[in-house]
Amino acid sequence: MAQGLRRRFRAAQLFTAVSVLALIAPGIAWAEDTVNSGDTAWILTSSALVLLMTLPGLALFYGGLVRVKNILSVLMQCMMAAGLVGVLWVIAGYSLAFGTGNQFIGDFSMVMLSGITPDSVSGTIPTYVFVMFQGMFAIITPALMLGAFAERMRFSAYLAFIAIWLFVVYVPLAHMVWGGGWIGSQLGALDFAGGLVVHMSSGFSALVACIVLGPRLGHGKDPMPPNSLPYTMIGASLLWVGWFGFNAGSALAADGAAGLAFLNTQTATATAVLFWAIIEWVHRGKPTLLGAATGAVAGLVAITPACGSVGPGGAICVGIGAAVLCYTALTIIKPKMGYDDSLDVFGVHGIGGAWGAIATGLFIASWGVQDGVGWGAQVWKQIISVAFTAVYAMGISYIILKVLKAIMGDLRVSAEAEHQGLDLSEHSETAYGPPA
Repeated sequence: MAQGLRRRFRAAQLFTAVSVLALIAPGIAWAEDTVNSGDTAWILTSSALVLLMTLPGLALFYGGLVRVKNILSVLMQCMMAAGLVGVLWVIAGYSLAFGTGNQFIGDFSMVMLSGITPDSVSGTIPTYVFVMFQGMFAIITPALMLGAFAERMRFSAYLAFIAIWLFVVYVPLAHMVWGGGWIGSQLGALDFAGGLVVHMSSGFSALVACIVLGPRLGHGKDPMPPNSLPYTMIGASLLWVGWFGFNAGSALAADGAAGLAFLNTQTATATAVLFWAIIEWVHRGKPTLLGAATGAVAGLVAITPACGSVGPGGAICVGIGAAVLCYTALTIIKPKMGYDDSLDVFGVHGIGGAWGAIATGLFIASWGVQDGVGWGAQVWKQIISVAFTAVYAMGISYIILKVLKAIMGDLRVSAEAEHQGLDLSEHSETAYGPPA
């Protein structure tokens, strides 16, 4: 009898031990494997969403704003940004942006992604996934610039410009902010998803490019209406949707930081759309679809650097500021200065990115404050980062364009080709029907 009880007791102990092991075994396996499937799935999805922003989002947004004779040239420039930068990023762009290097640039240790395998991990996601997520950022950034010099730049000059620009403007800034370089690690400036790296770099470079190339023929004299505002609306909507991957994906995990970035992205953008419509209604008498679409993009741009550091109230303030400042840049500053930024890249991305970077410090929430850094000190760090990015992007872009002009000759198409339209003169195609 006693032996039977002991056997049953031992059996019960064994069953309990096996049950406990069965319950904790998944946790043990997860602890040994640093890749988190949920995080990986989210960043894969975010990578696709960021590519959606370029193709077809940005392509349709810009394509609808130009004249009908130039729509294919804009679509082609967006398509080729994805092709050219997509290759250059894998060859050397990623290595120079995220290699060890120094405070200003990475190194060549990962050329052709050497040393990276399917088992390589960055945080809780495979390194290959991180490479592609960052690669989608690299693709859209030079594509943003084309809106400033749309309808007049030679296609060959465009390809040469963005290829060089990628390596001497975008890549160094990406390293300085996200790759362990000076802005992020030494200065301590915050840029959650690319206000400095993406929007300010492209916006201020675009301003220089449109001034160097000169205005379009008939600028300020001839009407240049958009060929399809419905295309622009569709493009802006795709940008809005894709931006959740852009911003929330920058948390690099499916966690609370991603949720905050998602919430702030929606809140700031909705606020900017609302206030842009109100401002335009008061200023011009009627709100427009083009204004609402532009306001949406301005809000998205401005919240990009701040989305992980401010609360919902701060996001509303960022959205209001984006609407006021970008509207002012487009309707007052641009006409007074007279530069021909065809699709308002500087007014939206340059000004919006700068405002968002500074607003990151102005409205930073308690959880976003770095240890030992006071509110005023963080604002000052943000201002320094904005000033540096503006000067660096404009100065290097000017040098690139001047060197290319010395090598390639005129960077813009001839007057005859511009009058004919770049669709025909550069690509021998027309958007609607065969060439005349």
